[in-house]
Amino acid sequence: MRDRTQDMEANLRHELDLAERRLGTRVGFNVDAAEAWLRFAHAPDTAWPGNFRDFGGAILRLCTLAPRGRITRAQVDEEIAALRRRWRAAEADPDTRLVSALTKAELDPFDVPQLAHVVRTCRTSSTISEAGRRLFAVSRESRTSRNDADRLRKYLARFDLAWTDMHDG
Repeated sequence: MRDRTQDMEANLRHELDLAERRLGTRVGFNVDAAEAWLRFAHAPDTAWPGNFRDFGGAILRLCTLAPRGRITRAQVDEEIAALRRRWRAAEADPDTRLVSALTKAELDPFDVPQLAHVVRTCRTSSTISEAGRRLFAVSRESRTSRNDADRLRKYLARFDLAWTDMHDG
């Protein structure tokens, strides 16, 4: 999103339409609220690390909480502050920093610590087989095929990563 700020207004209209359909009610911005939101959305220091997930989630929250279907400037200011707090917390999280350095994929918060653990295990292992054995130590005992390297390759591929990516970053 950060690289496509010219589409911000169109994205806003689209997310408003989606929220209206989801909520079954018409919602709109007060003029000053819309201006404040777009100023924030276009600002060079607005990173949008979660891309459309953050943008769409923010619009849905604003629509859900809009009194009488009108999004106010106060709501926009609160949402902007909440987004900035969440982004600062994510930047401070070592798992998020590690994973973000390797992949630009949008990840669910659930996946970040697990993927970070996998990356750390790979980086401290000599081979992909060793890393797989360490990561699948319990579940490998109940499997007929113990191709831990293949399991690890498939797991990494879910995030568009490969074994070689683990040692480059």
